[in-house]
Parts: sequence; C-alpha cells; structure tokens
Amino acid sequence: MMPSTEQRPWSVLRQFVRPRPPAERCELCGASIAPEHSHLLEPSTRQLHCACTACSICLSGLQDARYQRVPPRADSLDDFRMSEEIWEDFHLPINLAFFLHNSAAGRVQAYFPSPAGATESLLTLESWDRLVSENLVLRTLQPDVEALLVNRLNGSNATYLVSVDECYKLVGLIRAYWHGFSGGAAVWGQIVAYFEGLEARSRPSGGTPHARVEL
Repeated sequence: MMPSTEQRPWSVLRQFVRPRPPAERCELCGASIAPEHSHLLEPSTRQLHCACTACSICLSGLQDARYQRVPPRADSLDDFRMSEEIWEDFHLPINLAFFLHNSAAGRVQAYFPSPAGATESLLTLESWDRLVSENLVLRTLQPDVEALLVNRLNGSNATYLVSVDECYKLVGLIRAYWHGFSGGAAVWGQIVAYFEGLEARSRPSGGTPHARVEL
C-alpha cells in the first residue's frame, strides 16, 4: 500500500533526522551537565570523575574527603628553564610528558601519553629538585590535581602548568586516534590542535591572558 500524500514528506524528512548525542551526566548524582564541567579526582585510584557544580563543591574541600576538586588551570611558562641534561635525566621515550605530585605515592611522578594510556617513567628526586631550583613556580603546583606539561615534539619547547584533567584529555585523544605503529596523520593532527587550543586559552606566567592576534 502506497503512503498517502500527507505521509510522504514526513517519511522523507525522517531520513535526515539525526539522533541527539547522549547528554553528559554527573558521575556522582546523575544530573545533566554541560560539555564544560567540573571534575573530581579520587587520589587513591587516580580516577577522574565528571561532576556537576553541586557535587564538585559538596564532595571536596573537607578534611579526609574522598574526592579532590580539580581547579581549572592553564598557565604557559614562557621563561621556563630546563637544560637538555635535565630532560635526558628523566629517561622519557618521547618528547611529551607531564609531571605531578602523587600524594598517595608520596613523590613526584612523570608520565608520557601512549596508545595504552598514561605510562609512568622513572623519575629521580635529584633531577626533579634541580628543575624546581631553577623554576620556583613549580612550588605552586597543587598535589594530585595540577601538573607540569612539557611539549618538545618536532622542535617545540612549550611548558604549561595545567589542571590534571588537561593531561587526561591529551592522553584520551592519543588513545582514541592512534593507528598502527607510528600513530598516523590523524593523531598527530589532534596533538597539534590540542596544543594550539591550550596556547590560545592559557595565561602567561605573569597571569594576564594571551592577546589574540587577528590575521
């Protein structure tokens, strides 16, 4: 039986209707949250949770709280000092890494993104102390929730103090887009785009926003 004239336009339009993507929700209470939302870190497991504003405030900040709120931070360190000798002492297999103080382990740890996730690299306390002595701004890092992010890929020499969710975002991009042995063009394009975006929204170490240049 042929559909009536009134039914035909709607059946055609249905072909172009795309299902809405599932709404993001707070992992603690289930409430809907915006794409840009707060995160809570569970230090004992290193697990990062998406959270609504209410949960991020109520479930963190108390003594012996299970969760720590991840404060947004993105500061570029234009005058950061790190010699090739110190970088080599970190024994990193790639020129991309982040460093944070793990309160559960009681020490600073170094990680590099990989297709398998964030992989820890051995870090000597002496090497880190030398880096801190030349860059006192590293003393401002909050344990567990903030990190030093270093990008030395393809001749870059960029360093940032960022919230730890920025590091996890980078790790997630690499895991999602990596293909084959070398990663493929897609993943390297994602890495470039990530750092372009980070640079655009970061603040220089002096604390004022970057000026936007119109080309």
